[in-house]
Amino acid sequence: MCLSAAAQNSVSTATIDSTNAQIPSTDTVFTMPVHKTLADWEKRKTQLRKQILNAAGLYPLPARQPMRSLVFGRIEHKDYSIEKVALETMPGYWLGANLYRPVGKGPRRPAIVSPHGHWVYGRLEHQQLASVPARGITLAKLGFVVLSYDMVGFNDTMQTPHAFGDDRRDQLWSFGPLGLQLWNSIRAVDFLTQLADVDPDRIGATGASGGATQILMLAAVDDRIRFSAPVNMISSIMQGGSPCENAPGLRIGTNNMEIGAMMAPRPMLMISATGDWTRNTPNVEFPAVRSIYELYDARVRLETRQIDAPHNYNLESREAVYRFFARTVLHAPNPEQIKEGGVRIEKLSDMLVWHGRTLPDAALDFAGVRRSWIEMGKAQTNAAEGKPDLEKERLALTLSAEWPSEVKSAPGTQADSGYLSRTNEARRIAYLILGSGAPTHLVVGEAGIDSALGSQEVQQLRKQGESVLLIGAFNTGSAKSTRDVSERHFLTFNKSDDAERVQDILTAIRWMQQRGATHIRVSGLQKAAVWATYAAAVAPVRVQLTSRPVFEDSEDGFARDFFVPGILRAGGWKLAVRLAGL
Repeated sequence: MCLSAAAQNSVSTATIDSTNAQIPSTDTVFTMPVHKTLADWEKRKTQLRKQILNAAGLYPLPARQPMRSLVFGRIEHKDYSIEKVALETMPGYWLGANLYRPVGKGPRRPAIVSPHGHWVYGRLEHQQLASVPARGITLAKLGFVVLSYDMVGFNDTMQTPHAFGDDRRDQLWSFGPLGLQLWNSIRAVDFLTQLADVDPDRIGATGASGGATQILMLAAVDDRIRFSAPVNMISSIMQGGSPCENAPGLRIGTNNMEIGAMMAPRPMLMISATGDWTRNTPNVEFPAVRSIYELYDARVRLETRQIDAPHNYNLESREAVYRFFARTVLHAPNPEQIKEGGVRIEKLSDMLVWHGRTLPDAALDFAGVRRSWIEMGKAQTNAAEGKPDLEKERLALTLSAEWPSEVKSAPGTQADSGYLSRTNEARRIAYLILGSGAPTHLVVGEAGIDSALGSQEVQQLRKQGESVLLIGAFNTGSAKSTRDVSERHFLTFNKSDDAERVQDILTAIRWMQQRGATHIRVSGLQKAAVWATYAAAVAPVRVQLTSRPVFEDSEDGFARDFFVPGILRAGGWKLAVRLAGL
């Protein structure tokens, strides 16, 4: 085939590549995937749990060391008490909170983790649309132990800002507010389960807006959450706009409806509002989530209530939650009669942990928190060493890479050319075969098919009479097109270019295997040698790489030459080289 014909084929891919044409974002209108059987859903749920944890930088879950806690400043009223709490969730990093408890002795009580949304005063917000203290006080009066804790960068939890992690070097380590908040939530549950007056088998969660996002993520990965009430968050039209509700890789191929459904079959109340992005809940999101509860024959465990109000956790929303928890957890005889009342709001100085105090001497600054997070990630990598299946799994999760069950091919406009695609994927990869018979050698050019055609590598292979497969990897050469990365939280919903290229190579390898190749060799030219190394590292079949690429194994090198969020936390370059057999 002449070069011009190959160019025509690769040029055409730029006009049909759905990966560039259809870019999901937080404001995309999503639909709930159909899961026909419980077995199918359980398999999907397991995969989603790993995806969420990995995006957060927490897969597998780090070892939990004994947690230092400070509990003091008790305020006692007739039927409830409030205490100040500080939890050292990582060495040198402190989470601020308040603990609301019923007064009096009795059997071990159910408990609730209660994160707040993006209200100005955080866990101390008290106004018509939202009162976090009123929530804690009333639940304590009902008989629950409640831990109301900070988002990162709010009130007492001041060692990082609220918004961080958009720097490429931070993203390489999955260092961002979503992961840190999810870790804080997990440790908050740890704290509650250790209290003498708490029943560890009856832990629940509630929060609104960004606080609801936190409990969606927590309930998705932690089975200790036995009941929940996310308020004004599960939506098909908005997935969360704050940096703390997003992380690279978090929602690739999924959305908050599917994540929220991971609560099934545990009891859940979905509160929505007419004046925000949950306005369609009774007719869209609630039936979507209910479809998963029905797989468990647990339809009655999911309820919904819509409030005629703007975005809120107001009195009407709170009372709906009190009644749901009283009915499903306490088995109260007349839950519909429960009303909020007798709420006394304490002075801020009596609620803030560090008011008139300083952080402990070993408390870290922001750079120290980053170092501590990275060290925790390195410990995860070290713990996985010697477990190649786990190492490959972590790497594949980070790359959002899959081994296709089947690869389809469609003919191009010239002989021996065409397009490859995975099942249920609109994206097509241009290919060209040189020589006769099924190809056994894949060559990937840094600048697409045309650059590989003119390479010495391909010329030498042709002289040797080998059958060679060339592909136009994502956004290279004549297949290159402008990718709009300006959408909010682009990487939450989309792979990086380099991760897409690794997937294209995996897809081509799978197609070669389908066609009978048993000894597959891959040559990556220039930067494509790095893509090929990562593809070989996660491929479930043996792949022989023809050369070891030169690569700067550093934060700068990855940020510049192979940017995939989380890749350093997953093991970096040394792991890829080892798994690829170089």
